[in-house]
Amino acid sequence: MKIGVPTEIKKHEKRVGLVPGAVRELVTRGHEVLVQSGAGLGIGADDQQYEAAGASIAADAAAVFASSDLIVKVKEPQESEYGLLREGQLLFTYLHLAADRPLTDALLASGATGIAYETITDGRGGLPLLKPMSEIAGRMAIQAGAYALQAHNHGAGILLGGAAGVPAAEVLVIGGGVVGTNAAKMALGLGARVSIIDKSLQRLAELDDLFGGRVNTVYSTRDSIAEWSARADLLVGAVLIPGAAAPKLITREMLKSLKPGSVLVDVAIDQGGCFETSKPTTHDEPTYVVDDVVHYCVANMPGGVPRTSALALNNATLPYIEKLAENELCQLLQKDADFANGLNIWQGRVMNAAVANAFQLDYAKPLEVLRAA
Repeated sequence: MKIGVPTEIKKHEKRVGLVPGAVRELVTRGHEVLVQSGAGLGIGADDQQYEAAGASIAADAAAVFASSDLIVKVKEPQESEYGLLREGQLLFTYLHLAADRPLTDALLASGATGIAYETITDGRGGLPLLKPMSEIAGRMAIQAGAYALQAHNHGAGILLGGAAGVPAAEVLVIGGGVVGTNAAKMALGLGARVSIIDKSLQRLAELDDLFGGRVNTVYSTRDSIAEWSARADLLVGAVLIPGAAAPKLITREMLKSLKPGSVLVDVAIDQGGCFETSKPTTHDEPTYVVDDVVHYCVANMPGGVPRTSALALNNATLPYIEKLAENELCQLLQKDADFANGLNIWQGRVMNAAVANAFQLDYAKPLEVLRAA
């Protein structure tokens, strides 16, 4: 199969869909890989390294899209890329369609097949292609939040770990999944006092065991979120409903009860954000202030550490790319229901229930449609 890797053009996105090592694996298996010139510079990989791995180099994105059967990216196509997609082409990347109606419409109109990293499952309820980026985003959330708490960033001027005779900061993590767990680990490591809110009693029990009672585990209700958020110096929004828009758990009205100079880090911003006052920001202007509360809402947080995150992502995605390149799509997805959960758009139809619900579009059940095809 001909596999194309365009340069990422979302602002401050320096990751790349395939690193040279992954290219070498695919070429060894008999596939052709076409990489846009400069696509790997953000991770320190130049065109010569890709050529040494067996890739061909294309001058621009148009050439990559025109020549490739499978497009492998990191972030969703940007508006300037919509017209490059074509009927029958496979697009494999993070899509987050439930928070992006224009992209959803563009994919439907293109006739391309959109398979989203973030909705592929693993049979145990996990999201294997989201996990590595969630781990990194959770860790970065504390790093970013700690910096935003400094007074020159409009924060309250608090050090997470405190000092001798001075209490440590209060960190509240909303959501006990992969993001939340990694955020809690980092916050504890910096000496903060940490609480985690989740709606699953089983998950709260697991977290209690994992952290040996060093974190407060709190069952999620509207009242508990309001109570514990009012205590916090740093709040991390780590809520995920696979494929769907994130619920708004901190409302505009609730901001009035938060501490002045406290910080909200919304890791769910790719899915619309879990704070009502959230709006996407970039790495060059990551924060803004509403009602004396600092908001950090960078929509591609792992893009700030592209070398680490591109390698971690490729470790997870490569086996799936190999399957896409070496199997007929309908047969592959019929045999692998977890992989089929990644199918969001196919032949002008929405194949993900959460996306369809978000925009009141018709939903086609993937396995039923694939069998009929």
